[in-house]
This record gives sequence, C-alpha cells and structure tokens, in this order.
Amino acid sequence: MKLLIRLAAQSAWNRRFTLVLMLIAIALSSTLLLGIERVRHDMRDSFSQSVSGTDLVVGARSSPVQLMLYSVFHLGGATNNMGWDSAQKLAANPAVAWTIPLSLGDSHRGFPVLATNGDYFTHFQYGGRQPLRFAEGRPFASVFETVIGAEVARSLQYKIGDHIVLSHGIGGPHLLQHGDKPFVITGILARTGTPVDRTVHIGLDAMEAIHLDWEGGAPMRGMSIPAELVKKFDLTPKTITAMLIGLKNRAAVFGLQREIADNQDEALMAVLPGVALDQLWEVVSIGENALLLISALVVVVGLAGLVSSILAGLGERRRELAILRSVGARPLDLFLLLALEGLAVMLCGVLLGVLLLSAGIVFGGPLLEAQFGIVLQLHWPTEAELKLLGAVIAAGFAASLLPGWRAYRLSLSDGLSPRI
Repeated sequence: MKLLIRLAAQSAWNRRFTLVLMLIAIALSSTLLLGIERVRHDMRDSFSQSVSGTDLVVGARSSPVQLMLYSVFHLGGATNNMGWDSAQKLAANPAVAWTIPLSLGDSHRGFPVLATNGDYFTHFQYGGRQPLRFAEGRPFASVFETVIGAEVARSLQYKIGDHIVLSHGIGGPHLLQHGDKPFVITGILARTGTPVDRTVHIGLDAMEAIHLDWEGGAPMRGMSIPAELVKKFDLTPKTITAMLIGLKNRAAVFGLQREIADNQDEALMAVLPGVALDQLWEVVSIGENALLLISALVVVVGLAGLVSSILAGLGERRRELAILRSVGARPLDLFLLLALEGLAVMLCGVLLGVLLLSAGIVFGGPLLEAQFGIVLQLHWPTEAELKLLGAVIAAGFAASLLPGWRAYRLSLSDGLSPRI
C-alpha cells in the first residue's frame, strides 16, 4: 500500500498543473459558499447588536420593520413624524425609566445626521449592553457642536476641532447645504460595529436651528438667520422621528405597548426590537436562500469539473493503472486510489477556500464595512459553516466515486493494449 501511495503521489506531481486548476476551482467555489454564509450570519449579528437594552421603539404608525430600519439602522425614511408633546407624555409615564428622542432627515457627505439629546450618550447601548464610549473629545454641549462616529472620522479624515457643513435631505448628489451654520466636532465615538459608526450626531435644538429660515425643504427667500442669533428663537422641536424607551420593569412592556397603540391623540406604534428583527429576517430570507442556492450551484459546477477532469485523464492514465495492476494492485486498490485522490483534492480545495475567505475578510473587510456598514468577523468556522463544508467534501467524495468505478472496470489487457 505504501508503494501504491508513493506511485500515486508521483503521478499527481506529474499532473500538478491540472490538479492545481481543479484545486483553484474547488477553492473558489468553497470561498463563495462560505462567504455568503459568513455575510448572512455576521449581517444578522450586526443588525441584532445595533441596539441593546431598549424595550420599545416608538414612532408614527407604519410597519414595525420600517420603523426599525429608519430609527435604528438609519435606512430609508419616515413616512410621518411623531409629535413632541406625545414624546414628552411618554417620558413622563411612571413605567418609563428613560427615553432617547431621535430626529433624522439630514446628512453629511453620504452619512446620516441624527439629532438627539444628552440621554443618547447616557442610555444608548449596543451588543451585550455595552454603552457608548468616546475615543476622543466629549458630547456636544452647545447648538453648533457635533459628535461623529468612528467610520465618519476614518473615512473623511476628521479630527476634533474640524468644522463641517450639513446637507438638507438624504442621498442625491445635489443636496442643498446649511452652509451658513457650520458645526464644530467636539467628540469622536469609539468603534461599535453598528450604524452609530456611520452617523453624525447633533442636538435636537441644532436640528431646529438650521431649519429656522427654511420652509418646504428650501431656504426662505429674503430671509437668513445668522448662527449667532438662533438662540433668540425657541428651539424646542415640534416633531421627532422616533423615540427609544427603556422601562423600569420589563414586565410592563406589553401594557405600555397597548397603551401607545390605543392613544387617541396621535396614531403611534411601539415595537419590540427583537420581534421587528424577526420579521425583517422573514422578509430577507428569500434573498438569503437564493444566494445560498446560487453558491451551491457554483459548487456543483466545480464538482462537475473535478469529475470530468479525472475522467478525461483516465484515458491518459490507462497504462499507468495497468502498471499498478501488474505490480500487485487489485481493482479495488485502483478504485480507492481514484476516490481518495478526489477526496484529497476536495479537502485541499476547501482548506484553501477557508484561507481565501480569511484573507478576504482581513483585506476587504474594512472596505465592506465602509461601503455597506457590514462588519465581518474573523473567526473559526461556525457549526453551520462546518456543516456546509462537510457537505461539500462529502459531495466531492461521492462525485469522485464515478472515476474510481471507471478505473475499477479497466482491465489489465485494456491498459496494456489501449484501443486506438
């Protein structure tokens, strides 16, 4: 058997270029399959860890998924705002421990602007109830001060003391700017791996101040209020986009949710973040399954290439196999030789695929995070990923049985006297 293995190794070395091509095909297929599973898993983790310790998210009545998307993940826009009076009543509710008002709608160079108050830096949590921390600086204290996320600072090369100008609206290359009211950066938040990293934070009074001389989404003609005079006006917001609520006792969450839904003064809704995220996964599960199916088909194509290459090479290896028979190899030995060769190629290809994915995360992860806000973690394959890789290896071994069965049927005379 040792001689058989040594001869097989030498045969593989003589066909190293063909085997390397097959190895690359299997590696790329495995990388795609594993990469889609990793993106799906890490994207869910990233979304799930974006807000922690929040019992209810309250906003104008719409769909729970839409409310979560624009209030927590800053995706899309609100169809309606909720009144500031309603927000104040909720904050005064005996069951409520804290509230965080949120107001969205403006942006800065593609990054969303979130208007809030000091409670945001005190009560907002992410991941496993981790509080926000400052990498540099401090929270905003006056009207035209801002705190930016880690990704904003990295992408735009901002530092403490820099001045920035906000744009009216979200998206689009030709947004009107609030150029007469620049903001100074007073703080940069530590990286969280959540939408906080891609957000510019200002005060609720600042959101009102930059829109004092605006109406209908455009500056008022003939009217301009200088930045130094805005404090003479009432900067209390009239509406906000949404509100995060933490309760004194989580057992009261369903009661408060019903109370908000039954509110006669304003059409509001309150959603539990976990329930809304479950609904979101139901929405995107079709796309996830489609991606997994596509990657599985790519793996099937790679396996077909493996089988066809081995079968095509059998014609050239008939004399080699006949010589192995002549030195004592049994037909079963030839069958095992071809099957193990296919298994070895699959194992090496899968391992190379794991290495390629790890390298892609190390070198391409920051770009993916900057462009799409998806944070990929470098870690050992999870149980689900190991099952996928095991299925790929098992499928490759099963596919290699066909060439092995073909070699098993080759006779000694056919190998020594091949047909022309």
